[in-house]
Amino acid sequence: MGSNTSFVADLLASIAERGRTLLDRSQRVSGATRVETLAERCQTLLSGRGEASGVALAADILDRYAHMKTGEAIAFFEVLAEKFGPDPDGLAAAIEAYGRKVPSAVADLHRASEPRRQELFRRFNLAPGGTLSLVRMREQLMEAMVRRRDLAEVDRDFAHLFSSWFNRGFLVLKRIDWSTPANVLEKIIRYEAVHAIRDWDDLRARVDSPDRRCYAFFHPALVDEPLIFVEVALMKESPGAIFPILDPARPLLRPQDATTAVFYSISNCQKGLAGVSFGNFLIKQVLEEISRELPVLTTFVTLSPVPGFRKWLDAERRAEQSVVLSAADRKALEALDAPDWAEKPELREELAGVLAPIAAYYFLAARTPKGTPVDPVARFHLGNGARLERINPMGDLSPKGLAQAAGLMVNYRYTPADIEKNHEAFAGKGEIVASPQVRKLLKVDPASRALVPVT
Repeated sequence: MGSNTSFVADLLASIAERGRTLLDRSQRVSGATRVETLAERCQTLLSGRGEASGVALAADILDRYAHMKTGEAIAFFEVLAEKFGPDPDGLAAAIEAYGRKVPSAVADLHRASEPRRQELFRRFNLAPGGTLSLVRMREQLMEAMVRRRDLAEVDRDFAHLFSSWFNRGFLVLKRIDWSTPANVLEKIIRYEAVHAIRDWDDLRARVDSPDRRCYAFFHPALVDEPLIFVEVALMKESPGAIFPILDPARPLLRPQDATTAVFYSISNCQKGLAGVSFGNFLIKQVLEEISRELPVLTTFVTLSPVPGFRKWLDAERRAEQSVVLSAADRKALEALDAPDWAEKPELREELAGVLAPIAAYYFLAARTPKGTPVDPVARFHLGNGARLERINPMGDLSPKGLAQAAGLMVNYRYTPADIEKNHEAFAGKGEIVASPQVRKLLKVDPASRALVPVT
């Protein structure tokens, strides 16, 4: 992939450089601001000139955009929303032709209804490094959309194009190890979003130890930019806590002695590709890859964070009435308010017994207004065909784990023969497939509003 991609990149750069000599730099640019100048150049790019000048103009536009301040970038997004939507005259003509049953009307209607900015983005993509520039552009757009929901139409066009450009068929799975180029390894450190990598020694322990693996998806247009990566620990049993996996002093395990592959960290690297699903493909392909390498493996599980649990639990504690918490629960949970509670073994043991059934309710019964599980990681794994296997109340006692989940972690299990069935149950019926040991934690007694174990 590297040599072919390098050749194409060099070719595009050559075309862009030659095209710059064809652009008339002396022409007067109308408009008083850089945004107006950029909008005019976008109109010129869409009008279609020569290929070389088009590539050069796209590169020039992306370069000018990259030097814009935040306010100017938002103003540019406003221009994209207001002036680069569907062509109203063309759309009206296509609708009229469709009403007259003109044979070509459906195709004409399809073309006319497409926002012009989609073709603009396609032409931006011809510039050297255009794909990465567009991904970064969408990152800024998503940041702006926190307060500017009126820009959502522009974001939908990005998402529509990216879903095609980053189709699974274009993705390449690579193992990350100590021989991986340093610039990629640096990005693994930077992009790790679940369990921070402290330094190069920590990274080496994760990618170069005999009982550790790391795999990432790459795209031919973003050669040195991982899209998503997963870290895997080879173990003899499913873990209930993260520290033994990350412990630098842990004993090493020979791969041939392992029975369990643990997916303990999955990190999306490109914020601008939010909404484009890679994780489901990644897990399934890594499962196949590691099974071929190590046929002795019989169990495939995650050790997953629960990023929304503490926020949800605190909201339940503040509520005047809760179907989840009994008076005794509320009293016991007051211990969570002490900053040092996790340092006291007896308190951890007591809280573990209280949190486990509450967590079972969180996963099995709590829902968003759309009727889906409230936890985003749960939605991801259940949607990919995993089973909720085990609840681990004191699985992550790091500051991040305590703040986000009161220490809670869970295992999801991927059984190849059941993945499709579990996926259909969740996607079609909203059913959460869970192990008996998770289900027996939970039964809500409506009279007492308390959680009692199932017998």
